[in-house]
Amino acid sequence: MKRQIEAGVSGPVPEALTPVQQLDGIRARVATLAHRQAIILRDRVMPALVPHGIRILRWENLGEAQRTEAEAWFRRSVFPILTPLAVDPGHRFPFISNMSVSLGVMLRRPGESEQLFARVKVPEIPSRLYQFEDTNDFITVQDIVEHNLDDLFPGMEILKVLAFRVTRNAEVERDSEDTEDLLEATQHLLKERRFARVVRLEIAAGANPRILKFLMEELQVDADDVYETEGLVDYGALNEIADTDVADLHWPRMAALPPAGLDDDHADIFAAIRAGDILLHHPYESFERSVEKFIEDAAADPKVVCIKQSLYRTSGDSPFIASLIRAAESGKQVAVLVELRARFDEARNILWARKLEDAGVHVAYGVVGYKTHTKTALVVREEQGTLRSYAHIGTGNYNSRTARMYEDVGLLTADPEITDDLVNLFNYMTGRSRQREYRQLLVAPVAMKKRFLELIDREAQIAASGGSGRIIAKMNQLEDRGVMDALYRASEAGVQIDLIVRGFCCLRPAMPGLSKNIQIRSVVGRFLEHSRIFWFGAGKADPLDGDFYIGSADWMYRNLQTRVEAATPVRSRDARGTLWDILQMCLDDRRSAWQMQPDGTYRQIDCAQLAPEDPSALGVHARLAAYYLDRAALRAQARRGE
Repeated sequence: MKRQIEAGVSGPVPEALTPVQQLDGIRARVATLAHRQAIILRDRVMPALVPHGIRILRWENLGEAQRTEAEAWFRRSVFPILTPLAVDPGHRFPFISNMSVSLGVMLRRPGESEQLFARVKVPEIPSRLYQFEDTNDFITVQDIVEHNLDDLFPGMEILKVLAFRVTRNAEVERDSEDTEDLLEATQHLLKERRFARVVRLEIAAGANPRILKFLMEELQVDADDVYETEGLVDYGALNEIADTDVADLHWPRMAALPPAGLDDDHADIFAAIRAGDILLHHPYESFERSVEKFIEDAAADPKVVCIKQSLYRTSGDSPFIASLIRAAESGKQVAVLVELRARFDEARNILWARKLEDAGVHVAYGVVGYKTHTKTALVVREEQGTLRSYAHIGTGNYNSRTARMYEDVGLLTADPEITDDLVNLFNYMTGRSRQREYRQLLVAPVAMKKRFLELIDREAQIAASGGSGRIIAKMNQLEDRGVMDALYRASEAGVQIDLIVRGFCCLRPAMPGLSKNIQIRSVVGRFLEHSRIFWFGAGKADPLDGDFYIGSADWMYRNLQTRVEAATPVRSRDARGTLWDILQMCLDDRRSAWQMQPDGTYRQIDCAQLAPEDPSALGVHARLAAYYLDRAALRAQARRGE
């Protein structure tokens, strides 16, 4: 928007607000949220931690023994890595890295009037919080450094100190269609982002005007770019408190269960998939014993001749990388699509891509002009003199760490129509195939949006003809105008529409004459709701006879038009039944659900009137944990012949 303003864009086309109006509105909203954040931390979170023995202290609240301990730790573990940088005619203003916390220090020599400026970067290692010995008392490293600056500037008089942090623009413009080498372009992008324009300056409350003015001039920011925080400059430091060993402040431990068909770790996973499609639901069902096992067993299986996988974001110690390398080194054909442009994971993906290439893996860096966001894997085996393909298509990344925190679904299948489509999709992603038609998969940017619009319009036609039009869709965000317009039309035709949208949603529900039949809710709880599940009733009496899809795309313009995405139909009746149960539990949730109001605000659904044993009062995450535990117990009983 700043670039639009600088370019002289003043009209509201196609948005309802001009760039200046949007920027002003964003600033006001961010300032309000930052204020609420500080108040909640001060008045609710910190007091609530005290009864559990956890305190976040300020330097002025420390006792003599604690100060002595903190000072000793500072000199031992922090002081050696600090680098004070002065600004004077012989020293230029230093580079300030993105999101790093710094101290701006105004000082002078004793007996002189000239004031000097220096910057001290607060290190993030060994940690951002210091925990006092034998206690759960914490203090920020920033606070310790700020009150021990005399060690850095001996013989100088410290006048004022200001903690600050800058945010640099992450949207570095580059036309990928004109790029000859995507790897080289991505490396260049990382360098550009490091030195990108400062778009926000966060400062601690009570800023010294002289230091602030100096920073604004050197960083070239306007007053509208400055945000004063009443709390911490770096709230991320609080994450370290989550590791504190206080049992009643942690969720009860939940062991991920083996999915149906994969109860035996030593069983042949390919035989299990041949026996029928396997729907996976993480983190309730084990990612390690399903998705990781799929690739790991494929790498070790002498009958497997080919493995293909798309990687968007993967963990730092990814077992997938190790399995793919072993497969390539054993002589299997291995092809991997590594999306280099996964924002903020570019450097890691470059590292993985090179490591894979060094092992003989065929690596493609993405489709020119599009980000590749699919979550797909394909394994080809030689069986009885012919080739048979197996696929995994999911809603979440191949990331073992986030699979423990993100709620996602996936499908393991040997359905030849789906696997044939996936073969063609990989040819599109790794080669120059122009495949435009797929029998089962919905592929963006090819025809996914077109098919979703057809399905929405079909429900509208059913309702307009007196039938039961019904749509339930679960996703992360919704903002595509074409999809929203179709949903509005369907609502007015009488289609009952339930949307479960965790993040932002630009559609407005329950508005007479526009969306009276649309309800929108967001579920926020123990796990981050990340799955994309789409159900269209098709006028059938039994919901399991409707159309079910799962995939990587939200109903957003970028997903449907500017990314390579894949959604698969779910054809197994057992899997459909599970998806239906998931959707119904999300819609029944009375603990962690928030209902969107017609004005776009959210209101938490009240469960106070429900009995504690009412399933709706448990929340979807607790209900699903119990749901999969019961299913696993029934399977165990069946194996024992009970």
